[in-house]
Order: sequence, then C-alpha cells, then structure tokens
Amino acid sequence: MESRVLSRAGAFSSLAHLRKPPRDVAGGASFVTVKTVGSLAEGGNLIWGRQLRPELCSPALKKEAVLLRPCLAATSSPAEGGDSAGEKVAPAGFFDKYPALVTGFFFFTWYFLNVIFNILNKKIYNYFPYPYFVSVIHLFVGVVYCLGSWTVGLPKRAPIDSNLLKLLIPVAVCHALGHVTSNVSFAAVAVSFTHTIKALEPFFNAAASQFILGQSIPITLWLSLAPVVIGVSMASLTELSFNWVGFISAMISNISFTYRSIYSKKAMTDMDSTNVYAYISIIALIVCIPPAVIVEGPALLKHGFNDAIAKVGLVKFVSDLFWVGMFYHLYNQVATNTLERVAPLTHAVGNVLKRVFVIGFSIIVFGNKISTQTGIGTAIAIAGVALYSLIKARLEEEKRVSPFSILLYLIKLVETWKVILHMQG
Repeated sequence: MESRVLSRAGAFSSLAHLRKPPRDVAGGASFVTVKTVGSLAEGGNLIWGRQLRPELCSPALKKEAVLLRPCLAATSSPAEGGDSAGEKVAPAGFFDKYPALVTGFFFFTWYFLNVIFNILNKKIYNYFPYPYFVSVIHLFVGVVYCLGSWTVGLPKRAPIDSNLLKLLIPVAVCHALGHVTSNVSFAAVAVSFTHTIKALEPFFNAAASQFILGQSIPITLWLSLAPVVIGVSMASLTELSFNWVGFISAMISNISFTYRSIYSKKAMTDMDSTNVYAYISIIALIVCIPPAVIVEGPALLKHGFNDAIAKVGLVKFVSDLFWVGMFYHLYNQVATNTLERVAPLTHAVGNVLKRVFVIGFSIIVFGNKISTQTGIGTAIAIAGVALYSLIKARLEEEKRVSPFSILLYLIKLVETWKVILHMQG
C-alpha cells in the first residue's frame, strides 16, 4: 500500500482553555496555564483511512505554543513555593531530548521497510506471477496481525456500528482496487516504471478536487504538474519494460487512490487510527478474495502453486509470502507514526524522497536497464511531484495556521497583560 496522505483536510479544532493565574501567597511569580483540547471528529489527518490526532505539528504553531506556556519565566526558592514545595519536574526522556533524532529514525524505518517490501514483492512475481493472489496475502497477513493485536489488547478493539461501516466501505473498496492494480503493474513491468507512472497521482487528485469536489485549484499547482506529465510521457516512450497491462494498471491505481481520497474526507471518525486501519484492511480483504478466485483460481490449482514450489521450495515460498505481507503492513503502520510527528511540508518532501529511494534501489537490485530518456523523464517527473507537494503543503499550512496563530497571539497578549496587572496589583 502506498503511503500517502488521503486527506490533509485536518483543520485545528482545538481551543485554548485558560485558567486564572494563581496568586502565590508569598508573592511569587504567576504562570499562565494553557490547556489544549480537541475533538478528533472535527480535525486530524486521515492516512489510508486512519485518522491522526490533531496536534501542533507545524513549526509556527510550536513556536506560538512555546510562547504561551509561561508568559513570565521566573525562579523561586523553596520558601517561595518553588519546586521543593510543589510538584517536581520529571527529567526529560530520550524522546523529548532528541526529537529530531527520533523523527529521523522513523523516516529511516519507513523507507527501509518500504524498499524491502517492493524488492521482495517483485522477486516473488519473478517466480510466482499471480498479483491478485499476492494482493490477498498482503491484506490477509495484515488482518491476522491486527486480530492478534486485538486479542492481546494492543490496542483494544473499538466497536463499529452500521453508520461507520457505511462510511468505511467505499474507502476500503477503492483501497482494494488501487492495491490490486498496483500489484498487477508491479508484476507486469519494472518497479521503477510503475512508481514513475504512479507519480501522476497528484494530477488526478488535483483534477478530482477541481471538477468533482468543486474546489478551486491555484494556477501555481496546475503549472507545477506540467513537469510531472512531461516526465512520465518521456519515461513511458522509451521504457524497455513497457507494456500496456502495466501502464493501464498503474493508471487505474492512480484513479482508485484519488477516489479513495474523496471518500476518506467523508469517513472522518474519532476512532483511533490503528482500529480504523484494521477495519479497512478486513473489508478490503473481503473485496479482494472473489476476483483472485475467479481470475487466478483455476491456474493456481492447476500449476501455479506447484510451479512455485518446484522453483524455490515450499518453505521459501511460504516464508516469502508471509514476510511480504508483514513488510506491507509494517511499513504502512510506521508511515502513519512518521506522519504524525511532522508538518505537512516535511511529509511532502519525505514522501517524494521515499519514491526516489524505491526507484533507485529497485534499479540497483534488479539491474534494470533504462535509457537516457527514461532516466531524464523519471527525474523530471519526480521533481515535478516534489514541486507540487511543496506548493500544496505550503498553501494548506498557511490556510490552517494563520487563523489559529492569530488566535494564539491574541490570547498570549491578553494573558501577558493579566500577568503584568497582577504583579502591579
């Protein structure tokens, strides 16, 4: 499953609730306490059907939040009600002391798992060219993992009702269709070529937003998509592994993921992300099984399984299927954790770099020969995606941050004056 944001429509619904500055009996300094609360149903990001808790992930918001915490820095002695008389501040842990290092580790793990998945997935197709069945295995292993997690209570299974099920079914169907067609493309052409074609997904997202959702797309975003279309066209014309099955399947995958984004905006829920992802995986698995049985079932029973076992052995065949399913599930789970830690702009850059990593490693591992024009076209397409992602993330961040920053600034100004008047009084 491709790790990309289905909806960056998470507006900050949190409001700052202020408590009156306490008066220290001994005349000590007063602090302004700000408590931020929010509703998951009214905000957050949805990634592959998984809602992220809204938080101050933007650098601008973090700066405002830091300024709000104490409006007046002061030190107090034990006699004045300092730390000895009140609550002691717990020492900062490793995650708090080195946030950049931890975030970098999350990015590394995300890229590593994604690259391993793509490489192992393609190696399986080299001796077992049945993408419908392999797609079912991807989802099946993930569902077993989620059911096992529910059994031990990590996390505790959240109940689901008919209304939520109706919201999640369209998302899961589009997810299933996009996942299967991606795998059909991976089996038919080089991994690098499939990822180049899938670089067109922002174009389909922009078109759907403009013509289906009726949202106004700035001209700068449309212009940034021109290099993507040109680059993909250049790469397709001279790609040595080109065939229409791989090309059309990748395009259908783009369209499916675009509609998945549209339906995801309607499926915002305050259920935690892991549970939402588990339910979508279960529904997608149910959707994927019938096509796999109809399209590939007879061939699998006749010679598919036997040929694969004869080539690599039963143990390796089963272990390959298990591990490709695990890497598929884990890289998506880590992608969610990574995206929760960074701002939209950072995510946009990281997602583009992930695609570059996958393309580069697939060429090295499989020794795919590409023409000069294909290489130039791929580079232009990736650069266009990067430009589009940066512009879009910047626009979304400005639209979301500006009103909230003004509110925080006004609150900070009012509370600062309260502290000053309190000290003078």
